[in-house]
Amino acid sequence: MVLALTVVGSAVLLVALGLFVFGLRRRVIQRSGGTFDCSLRWDVPEKTDTSGKGWGYGIARYSGDRIEWFRVFSYALRPRRVLERSAIEVAGRRAPEGEEELALLSDAIILTCVHRGTRLELAMSEDALTGFLAWLEAAPPGQRVNVA
Repeated sequence: MVLALTVVGSAVLLVALGLFVFGLRRRVIQRSGGTFDCSLRWDVPEKTDTSGKGWGYGIARYSGDRIEWFRVFSYALRPRRVLERSAIEVAGRRAPEGEEELALLSDAIILTCVHRGTRLELAMSEDALTGFLAWLEAAPPGQRVNVA
């Protein structure tokens, strides 16, 4: 009986510790400010795929002339993807369709982009999209920015 309680107690403690570390990691990422919830789908085909597959939920952070994207369900403190402002080309925007509506947050808008020849999609709220597009257009003089 004591062994069973010890095992259950240890399992509960490990789960609680894991959740605490997730929360602490998110606070560390958001500490510098300029973050927003953003889903990412990397290396998407030319034809629109509405199956909902390939989306990763994450947090994006403005860092100078870069956007750093972190997976939510990870313990890594380093970004999974880094997008440079000068290399981002916006190809279009659309609303989620089909099963994408289930894979993304309810108010998400999908922005199709090209970054260094790789097609990607970012899904974010309308407010985050407005900030993202303003950040793109606020590039220093001499940098080209392609916003459709």
